[in-house]
Amino acid sequence: MKRDEVPILLERASYGLPEPELADVAWAGGVAHRRRQRRSIIAGLLAFLLVVLIGVLVMTLGGGKSAFTPPDERPSLPGSIPPAGQISGIDFWNAPAGGSERFLDRVSTPLGDLLRVPEKADDLRARPIDNVAAVILAVAEGSFQPLFLSSDSRWARASRALQPIATGQPLSAGSIAPNGKLVAFPQPGAVYVIDASTSNGRLIALPAKDIRSVSWLANSTRLLVSGPGAAYRLDVDLESSQPPEIDGVAASNNADDATTPYRLDGVAGQVALRQYAGNNGWAEVSNPRLPVDAWVGQTFDGGAAVGRMFVASKLPQVPTAESRPQVLAAISPLQPLDDRLLVFGETPAAVPNPGRMTPDRIREPGCCALLGWYDSQTALVQVTDWLLAWNVKSGQVRRVTELEVDGVALGPGLR
Repeated sequence: MKRDEVPILLERASYGLPEPELADVAWAGGVAHRRRQRRSIIAGLLAFLLVVLIGVLVMTLGGGKSAFTPPDERPSLPGSIPPAGQISGIDFWNAPAGGSERFLDRVSTPLGDLLRVPEKADDLRARPIDNVAAVILAVAEGSFQPLFLSSDSRWARASRALQPIATGQPLSAGSIAPNGKLVAFPQPGAVYVIDASTSNGRLIALPAKDIRSVSWLANSTRLLVSGPGAAYRLDVDLESSQPPEIDGVAASNNADDATTPYRLDGVAGQVALRQYAGNNGWAEVSNPRLPVDAWVGQTFDGGAAVGRMFVASKLPQVPTAESRPQVLAAISPLQPLDDRLLVFGETPAAVPNPGRMTPDRIREPGCCALLGWYDSQTALVQVTDWLLAWNVKSGQVRRVTELEVDGVALGPGLR
């Protein structure tokens, strides 16, 4: 065969064959290459994860210094104070010594440095308040006049004269509703409710004569009112001319027990945290082991913890000479490991004398009570003539204000 006959033969052999689509060929090649790449990446990741898993197993099960062990203590916040020990398995902190309150770091609030009855106050009818920070009472010829503090530190006076109750001042720590507008005052055989944003008020008669405590539900429209051996739930509608429906609820001899959404009650060995369940009363949530001899004040819910003050029986962890420790309990409704205690004991003598054990300062039973929460981590507690703030996470205690009033109720305008 001659050289010049080769092209002719090749042309005859390819005659009739389809012409290849070069684009399709290139696309198929690219897809195949992409698939090979993906398989390589997945195989590499699986190999890496296998190596990591083997390393973790070796560290966990291999023992020795390289073995992995969980931390013994929970991480603490910056500036945290370590607990002083445990009481009934619950971490506790010692409160600052009596007399040192003035030197604590301060939390700035509308209350200022010193809370006292103001010399001047606006007429609530002329200048109402939308968000109440605090309520105090001024004595006026055998009766009491309500004074409202706004979130911008402005005072307003209501024209209503309130009558004293069995315990004296007709003011409850739970008087201010969560919406910061409605305020309820216990009265003999009644409760007086006023809307600080409109100055409208109403006196609601109750079956029992001895009324001492009030506690609002979260919706700010329902109210629990209680006295020794009597407790009621009522709907509050100041715009309605109809009398509210009043239902009886489970009562106790301590008027401050009836609170929502939680209550702490019972004595040592029978202490219970209970949640309000409407018509079914209070359902038991847990049984914290607290050495309670007597409760003081109301229960307040801070969101992450439920708090109440109690007078303790003798505590070996907090020795006292002439009094009994008073303890603020912050109990978690979800996680017992988050329970905390703040203990108020005596202030020892600065220069102790042989044979003399008299402390410099004694906090008498009833001097201290929880008044609410500044936020989910900070409880606000009255300690004699001071309002203090305790951060339950860090253990730090700071001063809020000095008190020159006999009683105060705190509201959301404080924040």
